[in-house]
Amino acid sequence: MHASRTSSRRSHHLRRRLGVVVATTVALLAPVAIAATSTATTARASFPVTFESATGPVTLKAAPTRIVSLSPTATQILFAIGAGKQVVAADDDSALPADAPRTSLSGYAPNVEAIAHYQPQLVVISYNPNGLAAALAKLGIPVLDQDAANTLHDTYGQIDELGSVSGHRSGAQNVIAKMRTQIAAIVAKAPQFSPKLSYYYELDQTFYTVTSKTFVGSLMSMLGLRNIADASPAAASGYPQLSDEFIVKANPKVIILADTVCCGQSAKTLAARPGWQSLAAVRTGGVVGVNDSVASQWGPNVVTLERDVESALAHLATKDHATDASDRT
Repeated sequence: MHASRTSSRRSHHLRRRLGVVVATTVALLAPVAIAATSTATTARASFPVTFESATGPVTLKAAPTRIVSLSPTATQILFAIGAGKQVVAADDDSALPADAPRTSLSGYAPNVEAIAHYQPQLVVISYNPNGLAAALAKLGIPVLDQDAANTLHDTYGQIDELGSVSGHRSGAQNVIAKMRTQIAAIVAKAPQFSPKLSYYYELDQTFYTVTSKTFVGSLMSMLGLRNIADASPAAASGYPQLSDEFIVKANPKVIILADTVCCGQSAKTLAARPGWQSLAAVRTGGVVGVNDSVASQWGPNVVTLERDVESALAHLATKDHATDASDRT
């Protein structure tokens, strides 16, 4: 998230890309149930399939061979389930996977004519600005709108739906099963600290962050972390902008950087900020850098995000154990 964007655009961008969650850990790991309004997500793998779009029910008579993805998360999911060869164009934010057909198409300010140029048989979006879905529908182009997931439960549902509409239901089910297994294993082996370690999750250098009531915040809670942003006066938004003074005073034990690619942030750059060199996270190696694209999607990448943070916690636990042992000798 670039600091030059306006506050209102930033807030909408963060909400769309990360989502807001109020579910408990149990709900996050609960079996996926697909909404009854979409027959595309039923058990059948054959066509035709019907799904609900912003303009009403849409029926696909056959698996689309030309898909345009204007959602970075959908792009990654389509490749993960085996539908990558059907994706003829992806938006300018679809950095993953590396071999995705990334173009100059925008998911925020879409150009209907530019999208239609690719002759898509299906367009997948996570944002519907200026009646994009209706404009494409007038051209006879089906549009599947998958807004930012609120929970892992929603993520699994979207993967299943993309599997159905692309003709890769089996691949989607395999991805879901793998994600469930991996996340459960990561959470199970995460070290537990008493009291819980406090953390700050940095979205950009203007100190925008997430609270525990967001999608990403819930993932961190599953690892037993305590979010310093929950005590912010602006916490109700889910994405408060903290002050430098607030962060320094909170003295988080862990800092997770989601601005490593866009803004080159690292443990070294944090140490150079006035007053930050004394923060516990900076002093003890508790700074975790994650890829911006990994941190901003709600598809299979959440496994990578959870694993990266858990690995950092395991390293901190090892250091604490070594320090305790040294103190006893």
